[in-house]
Parts: sequence; structure tokens; C-alpha cells
Amino acid sequence: VQLQASGGGTVQAGESLRLSCEAPERRSSIGIMGWYRQLPGKQRELVGIIVSNGITSYADSVRDRFTISRGRSSVYLQMNSLKPEDSGVYYCYAKQGYEYWGQGTQVTVSS
Repeated sequence: VQLQASGGGTVQAGESLRLSCEAPERRSSIGIMGWYRQLPGKQRELVGIIVSNGITSYADSVRDRFTISRGRSSVYLQMNSLKPEDSGVYYCYAKQGYEYWGQGTQVTVSS
């Protein structure tokens, strides 16, 4: 599964961004999709995941600010009320038997 992510950029604190990730060659549903991020100087961490039935799970640090949604083979991350500490590289993730990763997309939030 090849994942293509887009939508990163630079915003001011309090603003919003929407990340998108698609698997254009995938015709069938992917079981689990989601987003991870790697903040400066830290290990990659879970942002949130969404299962094919729509059940979601979020990291405590983003719950109530970020929302994950999905299509059959696509996943989106709506990020509201962004904070400077949300700055980092965001990675799209998929699991269908194996795990797959998209290329990272940079999110920078200035104060």
C-alpha cells in the first residue's frame, strides 16, 4: 500500500490545518488508518487512529482539538486550535496485515 500525504504547512497558534492521506492504488478498504507525528527531539508518537467501522482513538494531547475521518482508503486529520508544541513531522499510517507509512509532512505552528 502506497500512501500519499499532503496538507502540511505553517500556521499561527490557534489556527487550523487539514492533512490528507490517500492510497490511490488501493481499491478495497484498509482496516486501520491514522496519523503519527515526530516532534523535534522526540520519538514518533501516535496522534490518532480510525478503524474501518469509524471507531477512533486519540492521544490525550490532541483529543478535543484534532479530528480524524476516513474514506475507504483515505484518512484525514483536521487540526484545530494548533499550538506551537504541535510542530513536527506528521506521518500517515495504515495497517492491513502489514503496516504502511506515508512520507512525512511538516507542520509548523508559530507563536
